[in-house]
Amino acid sequence: MPSISRRTLLRSAAAVGAAVSAPTLLTACSTGSGDSDVSNAGKKLAPWPAYRPTTTAPKPDLAPTDAGVQAGYTAYPSDLVKSVSRTPGDGSTIKVMTVSFGTPPKPASANQFWAAVEKALGVKIEYTIVSQADYQKKMATVMAADPDALPDIINLFSGFVLPREAEFVQRRAEDLTPYLSGEAVADYPNLANIPTHAWRDMGRIGGRIYGIPLERPLPGSTLWLNQEMFAGAGMKEGWTADDFAAVAKRATSGRTYALGAAQGSMFGNAVHSAAHNAPQEWAVTKDGTFQPGWADERFKAAIAFQSELRKAGSYHPDATSISQIDLTTLYYNGTVGSMQDGFGAYLPKYRESKGKLTPAAAVPYSVDGTPGGIVAARRSFGYTVLKKAKKERVELLLRILDYLAAPFGSKEWELVHYGVEGTHFTRGKDGSPQPTKLGEVENNTNLPLKYLAEGPQVLFVPGMPEAVRALHAWQLKTVPRAIRNASYGLQSRTKNAQGTTLKALLEDTVTGIVAGRVPLSEWDGAVKKWRSRGGDRMAEEFAKDYDANT
Repeated sequence: MPSISRRTLLRSAAAVGAAVSAPTLLTACSTGSGDSDVSNAGKKLAPWPAYRPTTTAPKPDLAPTDAGVQAGYTAYPSDLVKSVSRTPGDGSTIKVMTVSFGTPPKPASANQFWAAVEKALGVKIEYTIVSQADYQKKMATVMAADPDALPDIINLFSGFVLPREAEFVQRRAEDLTPYLSGEAVADYPNLANIPTHAWRDMGRIGGRIYGIPLERPLPGSTLWLNQEMFAGAGMKEGWTADDFAAVAKRATSGRTYALGAAQGSMFGNAVHSAAHNAPQEWAVTKDGTFQPGWADERFKAAIAFQSELRKAGSYHPDATSISQIDLTTLYYNGTVGSMQDGFGAYLPKYRESKGKLTPAAAVPYSVDGTPGGIVAARRSFGYTVLKKAKKERVELLLRILDYLAAPFGSKEWELVHYGVEGTHFTRGKDGSPQPTKLGEVENNTNLPLKYLAEGPQVLFVPGMPEAVRALHAWQLKTVPRAIRNASYGLQSRTKNAQGTTLKALLEDTVTGIVAGRVPLSEWDGAVKKWRSRGGDRMAEEFAKDYDANT
């Protein structure tokens, strides 16, 4: 396989890589002389912010592990701490912009949640909220606009390719290295509480730190089951791939289907390829060689397995055209017994099921006697950058973000996530916040402050301690077998320029094979085409950048 190793690179005088930059598809589509500027190769790398875990947050009921299992809270803390000593703002107006997955909020003048946050922060907030569907188009406009017109705080969402993003950030955003690198972050205790893994997966640009990451748990794409449906069909501990197929077939009857999938998900391929222990997009060997997961025989075996599931009738017949939103509705009403979604979707899964079903994260089946793996997520969901400004203004904006990054168990976290007690939420019997009718409209989903800054994620489901125990136990079983995409935090010039098109070539082929429109024999040819058109160049570029940062 034509790829490049670290030893080869060390012998090469031309070992200049692309940048470790933004999260996954958000790195710059760089061309020309700008490449050497955003690259980390040959640069002095700024130390990551010194991690200082909070000492005031309540002790979790279920302990985290160094491997990545999250802290779990089976009850809401009874004594909330203060994590910010003073009002961070100075009465000025700040302009912010984030992606949104909710509905547009009520205007600030009629929004009590908005007003309460402004009062706590000590600023007026002019908020530009961009729906996920419009995000790429809107960001292209923002990036091309006059620098003076930029918002003060910009959320860069990790779900899309933004051409030449690293160069945009380096040119237009404030270099935060002097404020956050090493011990400097101690001036912002809640930002110092963000674990190093989130900063690493965000990455540097030109060796410098330009953003603040949105930390996320290690589990990524997860198969969410209807526990009752799958248990009733014979699901058992330690199931094999054959057991999974048999259970899915038994759970499918009439207009009820065991397996749901959404458009673009390749029939939930991430979950099945991980269960087959295939690399998740990229693997790296001990000598620094990058190998594509697409070319791995285990990935091909997962496609074949999914094809057999579809032939058996276990998938919903509209699996290639249903939107993720509509699929979620089918999951809640029992039409489908499972769906692939991010692990972080556990909270709405438990809340919205409303007792009609018990959501459960599936333990991967084994293949040929080998326990299955799970998808390891990028530990940074996106990142936040600041418009270039004078030192005093930058420090003000960082204090604002420090407040928003308050840890679970703090008064600041409760305000930002639930609003004002008696107005936006009441207390359940266990003391946990329960949204009021107003709180279902005025909240952190529709006014998505959580995409500006957020503290480390914990496991907590209000009023549902058994759900927290189940999720924590699932993580203990599965996190040690999480399969990480080795390209996280690295930049490839070819991927930035061609990655979306090349990936679509393979994803369309996977979907076609599973759907029965394309024979499995076409897969090797598609991979060969992908490699010749840029896949092998990506391997070389990732290897160079990996070497520069290891």
